[in-house]
Amino acid sequence: MELRRIHYFIAVAEECHFGRAAARLRMAQPPLSQQIKQLEAEMGVALFTRSTRKVELTPAGERFLDRARQIVVSIDDAVEEAVRVADGMLGSLAIGFTGSATYDLLPSLARVLRAELPGIELDLKGEMLTPDQVTALLDGTLDLGFLRPPVRSLDIDVRVLRREPLIAVLPEAHPLAGRAKVRLADLRDEPFITYPSHHRSVVYEAVIDACQRSGFTPSQVHEVGETSTLVSFVAAGLGVALVPASVQHLKITGAQYLPLAGNTEEVELALATRLDERSAHVARVRARAEKLIGGGRPLRARPN
Repeated sequence: MELRRIHYFIAVAEECHFGRAAARLRMAQPPLSQQIKQLEAEMGVALFTRSTRKVELTPAGERFLDRARQIVVSIDDAVEEAVRVADGMLGSLAIGFTGSATYDLLPSLARVLRAELPGIELDLKGEMLTPDQVTALLDGTLDLGFLRPPVRSLDIDVRVLRREPLIAVLPEAHPLAGRAKVRLADLRDEPFITYPSHHRSVVYEAVIDACQRSGFTPSQVHEVGETSTLVSFVAAGLGVALVPASVQHLKITGAQYLPLAGNTEEVELALATRLDERSAHVARVRARAEKLIGGGRPLRARPN
């Protein structure tokens, strides 16, 4: 059944007059009458009763009119959705956030995307370490990742968005907690709460590097997987920590954030996608995130 015949049928049914329907469709009346006859022959039912005075729908025609209108609306909706998908305005998107970005970037980006791109369904995953995000990007369970370089995969496109310094987290009762800044060397005898080692966390390596440049290696280290747990452990008095500055958006009673005196280690926050990613809605969200945060400088992957 041709879609144009359904449009012809709806016009005749609504006008109840072949002449008016033909004028509405901008076509001659005889071809319109012929098209309706062919539609009835194809269906094997009479859709109209015709007389010299009027044209009326049969009961079968009345039922078919209801369904024909639904068909046209469905097709119009399908066309609109296809256009929105092509424009990057419709789709679903899974986004991963490294620990510190979970408390800083995730809320602000989610608000912007929901306001500006309501047709994109978001699946937000916080507290993901960089290696886990890379794995998820490669297997397709993530579409975008906010992570800490380096990324050891040549199949991932990485764009640096910003650099941020490490800052100290101390228990509020710590003797140094009341200072405006703290020297990292003054924390040499403290137990440290850190992210996981063994190349699982870029921040762990940055913390150890910063301590070694200050003349010591932490003698006691307690590793945790999540930022909220790390700060909670500090608040409980179990040790001190160094974290990216954006972590201070996470407010936990008993924890005090302090900048480090002098030069300190910086860590990068980057936006990662699959190298072969071509989805329009992924590109649109990526561009909006780069505009929100700044940056977007390409970064060459480091091979294993």
